[in-house]
Amino acid sequence: MSGAFIPQLVNSSTIPLNGDLNPYGVAFVPNGFPAGGAIAPGDILVSNFNNSANLQGLGTTVVKLTPSGPIAAPGAAVTFFTSTQSGLSTALGVLKGGFVLVGNVPTTDGTIGTIGQGALQVIDRNGNVVQTWTDPVYLDGPWDLAIDDQGSEAHVFVSNVLNGTVVRIDLTVDSSSVTVSKKTVIATGYAHVPNTAALILGPTGLAYDAWADTLYVASTADNKIYSVSDATHRDNSTKLGSVEFAGPQLRGPLALRFSPNGHLLTANGDAINADVLHPSEIVEFTKGGHFVQEYNVDSSEGGAFGIDAALGNLRTFAPGSSNIEPFNFAVIDDVTNNLSVYRLPEFP
Repeated sequence: MSGAFIPQLVNSSTIPLNGDLNPYGVAFVPNGFPAGGAIAPGDILVSNFNNSANLQGLGTTVVKLTPSGPIAAPGAAVTFFTSTQSGLSTALGVLKGGFVLVGNVPTTDGTIGTIGQGALQVIDRNGNVVQTWTDPVYLDGPWDLAIDDQGSEAHVFVSNVLNGTVVRIDLTVDSSSVTVSKKTVIATGYAHVPNTAALILGPTGLAYDAWADTLYVASTADNKIYSVSDATHRDNSTKLGSVEFAGPQLRGPLALRFSPNGHLLTANGDAINADVLHPSEIVEFTKGGHFVQEYNVDSSEGGAFGIDAALGNLRTFAPGSSNIEPFNFAVIDDVTNNLSVYRLPEFP
């Protein structure tokens, strides 16, 4: 008989030696990433928001998993990068030119009263900081990001949890450096409020559709998914964008990515519209806002957070493409501090 019944799935701890907890961001290292460093195409990076005492905004590590290699027991996740900036957020992405981007939203004691503006760091493929970008307008609590990567140039979209904006940072990339050429606010007005359990709620997940030049935004506190048109060309804007999905299946959407079939996936953080019968869910819906299905990553609330797909931006594949990675979908479980990596099926 041909074909396996058991799906390809890897589960691994995200807790490194220093005990950091609460994994937030997750990102695949893409094809074409330069060889010779500490990470390689197909590896998966995870950023930690909490420290070993489980205080929010004090985690400092980015860990890595190679799905074809050994899984990690708690406390044994491989550390790729240790930051001097604390509170590493969901704003984690990898440039094909050989650099990793990671944002942070720090605290000094784990509470909203000490929350800080944060920064966006550029890290080389050996885990060394190349640059640290700060900006009180354009990087005011970088909470998540999406990348439109064209090699020598890239558009990086960043959601800011402290001022409720989404910005576009235009980059020039070469083998030794990353240069900012322009910064633009492309959407404003998303709700951003303190939250007892989650510290703060605001615009989070971003997913970019290059075919339509449209950015999708998961606004957690608004409990809606918005679309922002003309995303790579839009000048400074004071608009939110258009609501594309606001169904009852949303419960505080966080990370947002495209799947290989062109549908959108979001992770429900359960901070809004929580339902004990539907905890920690990944929700699938179309770009037109039609609900498809949902599933739980944990039986407790608050487990779903970071997600990524190796084909998570619609420039990287075309309809009908069979360019599917061996493992191409990754999901965080904040409750267990665990990373699950799947091989999604091909689509005709």
